Amino acid sequence: MTTIALTLIGKPGCHLCEDAELVIAGVLEELATNAAALGGAVITLERVNMLESEELTDRYSEEIPVLLIDGKVHNYWRIDPVRLRTALEGKAK
Repeated sequence: MTTIALTLIGKPGCHLCEDAELVIAGVLEELATNAAALGGAVITLERVNMLESEELTDRYSEEIPVLLIDGKVHNYWRIDPVRLRTALEGKAK
């Protein structure tokens, strides 16, 4: 079984981070209703507060929210639901 790890890097009070969470939740909900799209893959989501890491703050302070898929930057600022869904379906195959 394939596991796809999503990591959302943001900070409290960030409206773009809140928007990103809603987009991600919507895409995950949509994919959950279509099991064939993921071929049995499991998607995990970790939320990381960049303020708890000096390294993340230095690296991403101008780009949050940042969404990583399996540790690689997928997108930042605004998460496009179509692009995310396509990326996740591609990883699952």
